[in-house]
Order: sequence, then C-alpha cells, then structure tokens
Amino acid sequence: MLELIWLLPTFPLLGFLALVLTGGTLPKQIAGPIGAGSIGLSFAVAALIAMEFIGSGEDYFVYEAWTWMSVGSFSPGFTFYLDGLSTVMMLVITGVGFLIHLYATGYMADDPSFARFFSYMNLFVAAMLMLVLGDNLVLLYLGWEGVGLCSYLLIGFWYTNPANGYAARKAFVVTRIGDTSMAIGLFLLFAQLGTLNIQDLMHAAEGEWEVGSGYAVAAALLLLGGAVGKSAQLPLQTWLPDAMAGPTPISALIHAATMVTAGVYLIARTHILFELAPSVQLLVAWIGLATLLISGFTAMTQSDIKRVLAYSTVSQIGYMFLGLGVGAWSASVFHLMTHAFFKALLFLASGTVILSLHHEQNIFKMGALRKVLPVSFASFLIGSLALTAFPFTSGYFSKDEILLGALAVEGVGTWLWLGGLIGAFFTGIYTFRLFFIVFFGESNVEHHVDKEVGGWHMNGPLIILMILALVGGFIHVPVEAVFSHGEAHDEHHVSGLIHGIMIAVPLIGIGISYLFFMSKTFSVEKLMASGMAQSLHKFWLGGWGFDTLYNTLFVNPFLFLARINRKDLIDRFYALIVALSQAANGMIVRTQTGSLRWYALTLVAGLVFIVTLGALL
Repeated sequence: MLELIWLLPTFPLLGFLALVLTGGTLPKQIAGPIGAGSIGLSFAVAALIAMEFIGSGEDYFVYEAWTWMSVGSFSPGFTFYLDGLSTVMMLVITGVGFLIHLYATGYMADDPSFARFFSYMNLFVAAMLMLVLGDNLVLLYLGWEGVGLCSYLLIGFWYTNPANGYAARKAFVVTRIGDTSMAIGLFLLFAQLGTLNIQDLMHAAEGEWEVGSGYAVAAALLLLGGAVGKSAQLPLQTWLPDAMAGPTPISALIHAATMVTAGVYLIARTHILFELAPSVQLLVAWIGLATLLISGFTAMTQSDIKRVLAYSTVSQIGYMFLGLGVGAWSASVFHLMTHAFFKALLFLASGTVILSLHHEQNIFKMGALRKVLPVSFASFLIGSLALTAFPFTSGYFSKDEILLGALAVEGVGTWLWLGGLIGAFFTGIYTFRLFFIVFFGESNVEHHVDKEVGGWHMNGPLIILMILALVGGFIHVPVEAVFSHGEAHDEHHVSGLIHGIMIAVPLIGIGISYLFFMSKTFSVEKLMASGMAQSLHKFWLGGWGFDTLYNTLFVNPFLFLARINRKDLIDRFYALIVALSQAANGMIVRTQTGSLRWYALTLVAGLVFIVTLGALL
C-alpha cells in the first residue's frame, strides 16, 4: 500500500485537469463530484497508507517515482518521503481539505464559475501534498510555489471586483519576498553541502557545521524568511487578512489545512538547521510571540466576521512559531493539527452565516441568530471553545504543551510563557466577542432570515469538524521518531498552580467578553469615550500601521518612480528622432508642388549655392 503514495497528489491533479480541459462546460452535478471526489480518494488512500505505515513500526519510507532531472551529480527526483511528520500533514490536508471541498459544493452552487473554482482548489491541494511529501527541497519548492500561485488565483477568484484583485496581488507580492529568501537559502545549502535531499542535507549539516556557525545561521535565517512569508508572521503578516476577499471555503482551506501551515512545516522539517543556529531558533519564538500579541489586539477591533477569524489564524500560527522556537516541535505539530479542526469549523460556520444573511459579513449587522441558525450556533460555540483552549477541547491540550515548552526555556522562558498567556487572554476576549455579538443580543439583521442555509453536504462537514474540535486533543501525533534527538521538552513537571493559571487566564478573557457584550455590565461606548481609547482602536484596527508603513516606504516610492519613468529617457530620445524626422518629412513634402517652374527655380538656386560655396572655400 505504501507504494501507492504517488496517488495522493495525482488524484487532485487529475481532477484539476479534468475540470480545466473541459473548459468549464461540465454541469455542476459532474464538476462537484470530480472536485470533491478527487480529494476524497486522496484521503482514503492517505488513511490506508497511514495505518500501514504506523503499524509497520518503521521510522520512514521512501518511494521514488522517477528522476526529475540529472545535471552532473545533481539528480533531484519526484521522490516521496513518509515519516510521522508527513503522515500528519497528508492526513490533515486531505481529510480537512475533503470536508472543505464537500462543503463548497453547496456554498458555491449558484456561482457561474463553479468548475473553475474546484479546478483551482484541486490544484491547491495537489501542490500542498507535493510540498509536504517531497523528499528533496526542489520538489518541496515546486509545491511551495504552486501553493503561492493557487492562492493568487483563489483569493482573486471574484476578479471583477477590483478590491479582490488587489488582495490577490498583495498576497502574491508579499509572499514572494519570503519565497525569494527561501530560494537564496536553497542555493546556499546546495553550494555548501552539495545536496538538496532533505535527510542527506540534515546529516551533512550536522557533520560539517558547528553549532552557531555562520553558514548555519545564514541558512536558517533565509529559510525563516520563507516561512514568515507563507505563514503570515511578522513582518510579512499583512497579506492574510486581505485574503478574505475570496469565497469562504477558500479562506478555510488557506487558513486551516494548507498555505499558512507551510512555513510551520518547513521549519519543523529542517529543524536540525535551526538547532545548529540557536539564536535564529530563539528568534522564531520571539517572532511568533510578537505576532500572536499584535494580531490578538487587532482581532478585538474588527467588525468583519472573516477578518476576526483571519487575525485569529495569524495569532495561532504565532503560537506554533513560539513552540518551534523553544524546541517544542511535537507540540507545534500537534497544534497545527488541532488548529486545522477548529479553524476550518469556524470558517465554514461563518460561511453558513454569511450565506443565510445574504452575504452580510459585518457582525454588528447580525445578532440573535442562535435560534435561527442552530447548526452554525453549535459550530461556533464548539469552535470558539477550542480556539480559546477551553479545558479538554482540542486546543486546550496543544496550546498548553506549547506554553509549557516555553516555560522550560532557560533565561527567557518565563517571559515567553507570560506573553503566550497574555495572548490566550486576548483570544478569549475577541473570540467570544464575536460569538456573543453574532448569536445573542438584539437582532440587527437587515434582511429576513427564513432558515439556515445548508443540506447534508454543508452540515455534514460541520458536524464532523465539531467532533474533531472536541476530541482532537486525544489523537496521538506520531512524530517521536522525527524529533527524537531534538525535542527539548518531552516531560514538563510543573505545579498545579501553573496549570491552574493556564486554565484560568482564557476563562477570564471569556468572562470579560461576557460582561461587555452579553450582560452589558460594562459599556463599550463608555470605554471608547476617551480620545486615547479611540486612538488605540484606530491604531489596532489598521493592523498597527504596518500597511501604512509599507505603503510609505515601498509602494508609494515605487509608484512615483513608475510615473516619472513611464516614458524613460531612452524612449524620449527616440521619440525626439521620430519628431524631427516627421518635421523634415513635412517640409520636404511641401516642396513637391508639381510646378515645373518651381523645380527649375530650385535647381538654379541650388547651382548658385554650390558655386558660391566653392568660390568661398
């Protein structure tokens, strides 16, 4: 069964080709099953492969499909590498991806570009599977760029709206910065170690580079640049909230199962390089901590239901980076999995709310929806509890492991732990702010809601994801062999007080949200009465001014240079030659009168001119 691993990216790729080559002419009754069914087949094969691999007791399995290219000693192939890490990733991508595809068959039912949508989605999943299963960095990079291309196509899916096109271009350009950094990192690794096979590369780095060596630091920094771009971490986090321009299933796929987790996977897969550069590894932790705090503040000010969830994704990826940076590799991968469950649940539930309210996304135009939309209400409740790490939900186990790993770090561990706790506190506030405003209080719905939009293909995935969001924390993540020599903190012996604090802090955040937005014990209006509060709100609402800063430093100067260089100097020179030629031609044309007397006069005048000139010389 393991030899069939090549089928995992092949099924969605075939689905993509079938939908593209038919030019969107397939009826929805056929295009939908092709789009969702191809991912379902991949998940079925992935589940069988995972069971056989885990049952075998082997640490890894390698399958070489064919040699991609051969240049001297450099011979990268389409070779798939299966271990505990790639097993988790392929199950998350295909499993959660299938549920999102199934949901999308209902969500996109009325869209005229139904087949085009699923073709992009299938290509997206195929590229992501290439990324996580490739045994060499060339194949990984192919999937990496494929994911970037598909994100551009999907975010700008409704391209007739200029704002959507802008969001797609922004995502493409910003992630390109990170991609360039990663590409340079690959060049450096190959130049110094002579291979791009991931396992050979890690062994060679361990053997040739000392801890803290310049090459190790440079390589780790360059790969970190790629991870920061794809996973929307500081300072390249600005693209992800704008990516909400695409249809909601796309938001769920990008945020839960595919693109934003690519950076986490890259660092986890090349963790030995980061262990050889401890300063860079600690930088990963600080980047994650700063990102989760900044995005937490920003999420509290948003009014768009999808943007609140988008900033929460940036924050949760920040927790994964925090775990990676403190050496809690398994905990980060664990949180990647649980986050996929509850974040896909929240996005899909938000999609049902948006459809039921005739595409309304402003949470302040909702309210009192718990009875009108019971499935969405239950989905949001469970997803919100898991997101806030409510005891014994999936998010509780994974987030606590990360925080305990941070606490165990010598020197700065306490500060990292406290920062993570503050982030958990704000998570409780902004998550249940969204929940209470949408489903409780007075109704501010402008359009009458008769019933919840749904059907088995939309409600079924929500029910499955609800179960996974509740019990996902009890699923074992088989990555011990992957990080056996590098896992910094397998056991954490901490007091009951520490555990109690980690449980209490998000609950306090939920309680504060209840007092402000549910019981109305405290008034938001009074809180916002002061000028300082309004200034902070404006600052946080704008994402801490990062977009303004980048526009000032990069975008506006580029546009200025583009305007003045629209017709550059060389073009102006050639334009002058053209103008002079046209003027001379006009003068010559006017001399062609057709009069014999005029021609004779000009002949005599020319002769006199030549004789005079000769006499003078």
